[in-house]
Amino acid sequence: MIDYLYYLLLGTGAGAIIAALGLGLVITYQGSGVVNFAHGAMATWVVYVYADLRRGAYPLPIPGLPGRYHFGGSMADDVGFRWALTLSLLTAVVLGALVYLLVFRPLRQAPALAKIVASVGLVIIFTSLVDRRFEDSTSLRVDPILPREPVTITDDLTIPRDGLWLMAVVLVIGLVLWAMSRYSRVGLVTRAAAENEKGAILLGYSPDRLAALSFVVASLVSGLVAILAAPMIQLGSGLFTFGFLIPALGAALIGSFRHVGPTVATGLAIGMVQQTFVKMQGDISWFPDYGAREGLPFLIIIVAMVALGERLPERGAVDIWRLPTVPPARVTPVSVAVPVIAAVTGLLLFGPLWRGAIMTTVIMVVMALSFVILTGYAGQTSLAQMAFAGVAGFSLSKMAMAWDIPFPLAPIGATIVATLFGALTGLPALRLRGTNLAIVTLAGGVAIAEFVFKNPRYVGDASTGGAKVPNPELFGWDFGLVLGDKSSRPIFGIFLVAVALVLALVVSNIRRSAIGRRILAIRSNERAAAAIGISVAKVKMMAFAMSAFVAGVAGCLLAYRFGAVSDASYGIVASLTALAVAYLGGITSVSGAVTAGITAASGVAFFGMSELIGGLGTWEAFIGGVLLIFTAIQNPEGIAGGIRATVAAKRQLRVNGDAGTPGSDAATPSPVSLRPAIDSHA
Repeated sequence: MIDYLYYLLLGTGAGAIIAALGLGLVITYQGSGVVNFAHGAMATWVVYVYADLRRGAYPLPIPGLPGRYHFGGSMADDVGFRWALTLSLLTAVVLGALVYLLVFRPLRQAPALAKIVASVGLVIIFTSLVDRRFEDSTSLRVDPILPREPVTITDDLTIPRDGLWLMAVVLVIGLVLWAMSRYSRVGLVTRAAAENEKGAILLGYSPDRLAALSFVVASLVSGLVAILAAPMIQLGSGLFTFGFLIPALGAALIGSFRHVGPTVATGLAIGMVQQTFVKMQGDISWFPDYGAREGLPFLIIIVAMVALGERLPERGAVDIWRLPTVPPARVTPVSVAVPVIAAVTGLLLFGPLWRGAIMTTVIMVVMALSFVILTGYAGQTSLAQMAFAGVAGFSLSKMAMAWDIPFPLAPIGATIVATLFGALTGLPALRLRGTNLAIVTLAGGVAIAEFVFKNPRYVGDASTGGAKVPNPELFGWDFGLVLGDKSSRPIFGIFLVAVALVLALVVSNIRRSAIGRRILAIRSNERAAAAIGISVAKVKMMAFAMSAFVAGVAGCLLAYRFGAVSDASYGIVASLTALAVAYLGGITSVSGAVTAGITAASGVAFFGMSELIGGLGTWEAFIGGVLLIFTAIQNPEGIAGGIRATVAAKRQLRVNGDAGTPGSDAATPSPVSLRPAIDSHA
């Protein structure tokens, strides 16, 4: 029992970090209505700024340190704890204000999907910046800040005291925030605006200022706690971004994104119990060796969703932005032939590097098609699509290598397994939507990645390069990527194009079919759809299953592309990047999926840009994140939607010009012109 108590108390540090991030999420949501998935990434940047200041990476004019003015040569001196902390917290303040003013203020009355996509873009930006700016990000060390001397609880129980100090700091911060929300004018106004934003405006308070203040305070709180915790942990670009943020989302949910006490208590409990799981893995034979720590927040989130359901808080503001318009699915010989001929021509005539870019583009087209079905048509937000692709990829390896199931039965079986996972993950969608569903799928994707993709029982020995996948072969004809000493064979690219073409036609037909009309009806208004006899639960589950099936196909193609599958290819970062690419291209149409594939990292557009201006390297992700945020703000329908809107505007301008000409037939109104409006409303 003493051993378990030791591990429980050892988890107070991690629990304090989770509780602090949960507090930041609560503050941000109360002030702005935004669940900021980039909150952990912002704290990561603040921590690395502090660490860089302490190792003397910035030559600043600090009194008493003449070496501050030297911009070249040897490394500058350590600025000291007080200056480093002050400058880092100022960075947190500026960062919080800029993130709100530049990103979320333009999206203040946008639907949940646009805000989720923008926060995903911020995650991509901050992660790429950390990896780019701090090349030794995983080996960076921070000197101790809080007292670390052991403290004796009993004769048999001695633990480091820095975790206890950090917990005390978070409890004090929580108490101060609770008192401010209850008794200060700013806190009372913020709570009132969360309930009725219009009422706050009528009383003379600015929701913009309250929201900006909430971002600043949240960034300051999380940045401070992250800095204090940095000496206790191994820094990494994904630690605060995902490792602590997912449990923090669970803590904030238990607190209903309103209450400080339950959020702090749940965050502390999650960290302490997760640490106890380390002991249980060694002592209990049936306890899972992988995924238990990451699965706990997912379980808590599911319990919170089931318990709270529709009572999860909604802001007292009315969204005035619509979801991106779903255009009619018009399939013509030209629209099919042009991209297919272009891809096949490039595969046959260009060199291996260009062939690789084309193959990446085609695979990302397939992945984007899964988002078109689920998010574009059905209006359901999923942050776990690459997890479904990974399930298919690892299942393909197991079926083909261990069970000798031949092609095409192995990939078909693998996609069916992914479909089952998708349907299971989609069960919460029967009660949830928008941001709440995004939280569930994000936690579910992390749980799948940790429990399955990092478990040698399922994926084999990681030291061998991942789980192997054989070339696809049918009737003795090998059309895989590599054959003997030949690499990047065009025949494999043509195989990819054929699969993508079939799926694109299927997704287009879904848009025109009866099930497609039911999906669009639910997207528009679930209650109205149920009133006319549509089974909302059945249609939602079908949308999740179809989307997971397409994602599973993309996972199999990716596995064939590299000849092996590993957790790095299907992790949560890959899921967020896939959503970013799909939204950037246009998440509501097949043409948008094609555009997404073209603009994907390492795809045709980025490879062509690299050829023109030099290698982009890690800047690919940064550029993609910036473009994603810009698209979410300026054009929610993506690049393809923007092109359609421009063409439609020019056509309408031409029609209006013809209508002003005497004797023109265009002067006579046509009932056909009403059709786009009907389709847009659908």
